[in-house]
Amino acid sequence: MLPERLAKALVDKKRAHSFRERKICQPNGKYVQVQNNQYLNFSGNDYLAIASSEEIKVAYRQLNTGSTGSALINGYNPEHAELELQVADWLGFEKALLYSTGFAANSAVIKTVMSEKNGLILQDKLNHASLIDGGLTANAKSMRFAHNDMVQLETKLKRANYQHPEKLIVSEGIFSMDGDNAPIASLSDLASHYDAGLMIDDAHGIGVLGTDGRGSLAENNLKPKQIDIYMATFGKALGSAGAVVCGNATLIEYLVNFSRDYIYSTSMSPHQAKLTSIAIELVKKQQWRRDKLIENIAYFKQQLANLGFADTGSNSAIQPIIVGENQATLKIAEQLKKAGIWLTAIRPPTVAKGSARLRVTLSTAHNLADIRYLSTQLANAVKVELR
Repeated sequence: MLPERLAKALVDKKRAHSFRERKICQPNGKYVQVQNNQYLNFSGNDYLAIASSEEIKVAYRQLNTGSTGSALINGYNPEHAELELQVADWLGFEKALLYSTGFAANSAVIKTVMSEKNGLILQDKLNHASLIDGGLTANAKSMRFAHNDMVQLETKLKRANYQHPEKLIVSEGIFSMDGDNAPIASLSDLASHYDAGLMIDDAHGIGVLGTDGRGSLAENNLKPKQIDIYMATFGKALGSAGAVVCGNATLIEYLVNFSRDYIYSTSMSPHQAKLTSIAIELVKKQQWRRDKLIENIAYFKQQLANLGFADTGSNSAIQPIIVGENQATLKIAEQLKKAGIWLTAIRPPTVAKGSARLRVTLSTAHNLADIRYLSTQLANAVKVELR
């Protein structure tokens, strides 16, 4: 019976210490309220502390909510059109298209664009689940290359060059679980040399990297025309929600006409679109937010080094502390919770088996005392668990 199989799968999850439960959380700046308790929050993605800014709070009280329909019916409001123009101008692309979530954008774009069976999708091994799912549901063949391994990618491109007339290389800009950067310039060179398209998911780079927060492309001195498909989410550094896909006019018009996820979904709230527009202006004008985040990242890495931790391998706001086993990771997270720190354990299948971790995310809202406290409590919790 179906219910029996589902129940057994949950039991197996619990035995493997990989069972997941939701907690009702209410983030506010550097803190999060969880079941009537307040914690220092080192698990959020509001890297620039924009979600709790006064500018956003004031605007929130002045805006309407629902779009009342899909974009092709009556749900394409002035706020949507204005945000698309703003993003395209900010990032330097010809056109932009809004999606309700980053997951929907990634999976929709890949399966829509790579619809021919003789196509080939080449994805980084550590790409986000939304990108992998898009590849699995596309008609084109999917293949993965070792993380940031340009030699292996080129080998696969050489073998595929004559068998697959359409090829798409897909990578994150900053990888969501490891926090390291993709070699985007090298990816672009390979794409150009082997006549392949290139898609970059810049969910964790937009707002944080580059001049005016324009993300991974600006950070790597790449022009928008060197990237065929650019996706970014608004729910990280912009402190909002939803996502955008950027490219040339042909790509965007093709998605409007063929992307089922776009055509048949209620569009993003115009309220959310307006808040995102305000957040973008804050990112462009308030360089101090990025400067503070950079300072916090460097300080945390120095604290870890002083306490004998291995380097995280990341220079981004995402700082992974690899523990290994699920149970040990959960115990350390529980110790930190007792110390007033909210830092969730990340376990397989989100990450590879044997690489369970504490995914520390730093924010402009944190001060140096917060980071010192986290570092000390983290070291204490690890010692308790490993002794």
